[in-house]
Parts: sequence; structure tokens; C-alpha cells
Amino acid sequence: MKILKRLAIGLISLVVLLWVGLTAWAYWPGEPEVPIASLATADDKFVEVDGVRLRYREWGSADDTRPSLLLIHGFGNSLQSFRELAPRLADCCHVVAIDMAGYGLSEKPVDFDYHNGPQAQTLITAAKKIGLRRVIYVGHSLGGAVALQAAVKDVEARGLVLLNPGIIRTGVPKVVQVTLPPLPRMSAKMFGSREFRGNFLKKSYVNPEIVTESVIDEVMLGARTEGYMSGMTSLMKQYREGEEIILAKQVKIPTLIPWGDQDKNKSRGEADELQSMIPGSKLVRFSNAGHYVHEEAAEGVSNTIKEWLTGV
Repeated sequence: MKILKRLAIGLISLVVLLWVGLTAWAYWPGEPEVPIASLATADDKFVEVDGVRLRYREWGSADDTRPSLLLIHGFGNSLQSFRELAPRLADCCHVVAIDMAGYGLSEKPVDFDYHNGPQAQTLITAAKKIGLRRVIYVGHSLGGAVALQAAVKDVEARGLVLLNPGIIRTGVPKVVQVTLPPLPRMSAKMFGSREFRGNFLKKSYVNPEIVTESVIDEVMLGARTEGYMSGMTSLMKQYREGEEIILAKQVKIPTLIPWGDQDKNKSRGEADELQSMIPGSKLVRFSNAGHYVHEEAAEGVSNTIKEWLTGV
């Protein structure tokens, strides 16, 4: 009995020491955070929704004869993810790529509701403030789940484009889904690490050379902004998945699914499953692309969207 008691005490002590060590690492000061305005460029614009400033960029001209596209990035990323796709759509559409609250150069309030539904509602309001009407929501990965929410909530939505969306399987690391302290803070700190983000990104591409140093620079802008650690910690505590599976059947507008078949976190069968869930949706596969299909097959995806738009 004494031996078991000592083992139990030793195990508890080890767990406590580990918890203290992880907490100390998670809260150890990192690089100084800087004002968002100091990182913005002449291409960046901002719109305020309920006191939260969101960054966006525009391509193409706006008029009543051209479709309005709102591009929504994935988890841990920003509007930079559309650097290849957005310019290719400028000749046919008014294109706006936006940073969701908590990401990129958008603000990262601690008390914001970062769940997909509220994020979608914020983007619907932002789109109207920017001047977009009858929006076609285009979402990648986590942004695909948010785009689906927006397509259901926005009665004026014109269409939906899902780029390897995180609807059936998100692909978000399991550690992010655990909210026991200090894990949310640890996750925020990991995603604030340039080395971690670079390696994490490269694993999602068929050709990792696409992830250049300049790409990583753009991805890491968000981690340099004021409020990153506190805001991202709050975001990490609010993770939830699966609700879009139920909502998928409520999509009543034309839906296009460009799918990268070499996605390492999603099977080819998931694409068929998703198509069957959304009535009347069109699935187009790209055999030479992975999770970031809109980057690795930018020309093909843009042409597919343009062709699809003629029917929308």
C-alpha cells in the first residue's frame, strides 16, 4: 500500500510540475505586439461591424452587372490565401477577400463570439457595409463552414463556393479542440510561431515550395498584432465542429465544390459525401492539388468558377 501511495503521489507531482511548466511556457512573454495600422498597406481597407474592425482587399470593379464574391479564408490563415485566385476573378467579378475577426489584420477582441455562426453573421453585415449585394460566398477550409452558414443566414445570397471546406471533417488539429487551460493559450502561442506555422502549412500542399518566405511573412502578420495572444486564446476556447452537417441540407442556392483530390486530411470520398448533402451542388475535382486547391490549381479553379457563374 505504501508503494502504491508513493507512486500515486509521484504521478500527481509529475502532472502538477508538467502543468506548471506548460503554463509558464504558454504565458512567457514573446515578441512585442504592434498596432494593426503599422502593418497595413495601401491595399488594405477596413470595415467596422459592431465595434470590430475587419481588414479586406478588393479586386475588379463593382456594378450591377458583375457578380459580388466574398472570399473567406481558413483556420490560422488570412486573406493572403487568395493572392492567386482573387486577381484571376477580377475580370468578371467584384471580388472582396476579408480577414475574419481574430485573424490577419482584423481585430481580435477577447469577448467576441468566434463560433462559425456569429462569424458568418459578422461577414454578412460587413459585406453589406462594403456595398456587396446578392453575395456569392466563397470559403476555404474553416472558411467553407463559415461560408455555408452565411449562405443559409443571408436571404439575399446568390451562390456558394466551397474549397475543400471544413464541414464534414475540419482538419483542425485535435489539440485545438481541447479547452482545458493552458492548452488554448499554448495553441495560440504555437500558431504565433513562424517555424510552426511554416511547417504546418507546407504539410498541406502537394508542392510545399509554394509556401515561400514571403507567404509565411504574410501569414504571420496576424500574430504580430496587438491583442493577438489574448484574442487567439479566446478563439481557441470556442472551437466547435459538426453543426454545418445539419445546415448543409438547408442550402437553397447554387453551390460549386472545387476539390483538391490530394488533400492529406480529407479523403476523396468526403467530396462525394459533401455533394450528396447539398442539393443540386456541382463537384469539380483537381487531381494535382491538395487542401489549398485555390492556390495549387488557381487557374483551373478560377476558370471553373467563371464557367459556373454563367449559369448562376
